[in-house]
Amino acid sequence: MFGGDPLLSGDVDLAVVLIVVLKVVVIFAFLLVATMLMIWFERKVIGDLQNRIGPNTAGPFGLFQTFADGVKFFFKEDLLPDRAERKVFILAPLLTVVPAFLLFCIVPFGGDFSGGNNGTVELFGHETFLQLANPPIGILFALAMSSIAVYGVMLAGWSSGSKYPLLGSVRASAQMVSYEAALGLSVCAVVLTTGTLDTHQIVAAQAGDGWGSLVPNWNLLVAGIVPFIVFLLASQAELNRPPFDLVEAEQELVGGYHTEYSSIRFALFFVAEFMNSVTMAAIIVTLFLGGPAGPALIGPGWLWGIIWFLLKTVLFLFLFVWIRGTVPRVRYDQLMDLGWKVLIPLSIGWLLVLATFHVARDQHWNGLVVVPIAAAIALTFFGLLRFAVATSKANRLEGVVD
Repeated sequence: MFGGDPLLSGDVDLAVVLIVVLKVVVIFAFLLVATMLMIWFERKVIGDLQNRIGPNTAGPFGLFQTFADGVKFFFKEDLLPDRAERKVFILAPLLTVVPAFLLFCIVPFGGDFSGGNNGTVELFGHETFLQLANPPIGILFALAMSSIAVYGVMLAGWSSGSKYPLLGSVRASAQMVSYEAALGLSVCAVVLTTGTLDTHQIVAAQAGDGWGSLVPNWNLLVAGIVPFIVFLLASQAELNRPPFDLVEAEQELVGGYHTEYSSIRFALFFVAEFMNSVTMAAIIVTLFLGGPAGPALIGPGWLWGIIWFLLKTVLFLFLFVWIRGTVPRVRYDQLMDLGWKVLIPLSIGWLLVLATFHVARDQHWNGLVVVPIAAAIALTFFGLLRFAVATSKANRLEGVVD
């Protein structure tokens, strides 16, 4: 799993082990602090959007409010329902937190990619990447971890021994499976463009100039904007964030899958939700915006890699909060229609167009002829799909179809 890192390409001695342990500690501490700041950031931004103050008492600017809330959860009474499956009930919150941490392990959060450099830095006399692990199947690992997170939500609702949490977990499984398909198809466009599943190589492929010195070589532009939009929407549904938070819709399900939870176990679900927001923003930056790749203005290049990565990640976190504060919650049928009838066909069609473009380029075909034909075929099939959906809806409204 760690084979892509030059740190582990040779003999593994005590110094190498200590560097890996240092990476684990730094990433774990960063994620915990980032999660606390993300909760504070979301409450403050939504407060500003709604003309409120937000947290402002505990610490400067209310920065310690999240810490105070966490301490409160530790000392609250931990309840266990009589009809709950005890072992599964206790394990479920951990199944939501652990995948979020493992997902961040493959994210390059720094490195010098300017001037043709490959992002390698030197730590204590050893060359390494500023990421915990760099497996050759990093993207597949990311998709696997995002899929495993659904088990924590599903098992939490099932093991509670109550109907409302069970309904929330059933919604979660249907929603996450639906949007996982669109998420994977949008990632396929990135893999097709870069030619690798390695997250470090994906960042390296986006380093440097694109069309001209002012246009970056990001996959946002190279793969077309469509995969980026699909991934952004699918990731919000995958994270159960508003306006796609149907699994915990309090107007319908009291609180959703975690209704029967209390104390620190209840807090773990929200820690996982905000940690997943940070992690998914980092994944989007890695896949579509070049990760830590960027120009080194003054000083060491590896420091600018960290700065660019943080700036891009915070930008997307602000976008997540902005969407939450301004877009109303959708109905469940609208949620499923968006996933199955819009995002998945759009992803498949764009992937076929992109594949046609690459084949035409490699075979030296006339791209001005091939690509428009492929786009016309994709649009025709998409139009037929929309016509079939509209016809089916009209028939249901007329009572022709039960």
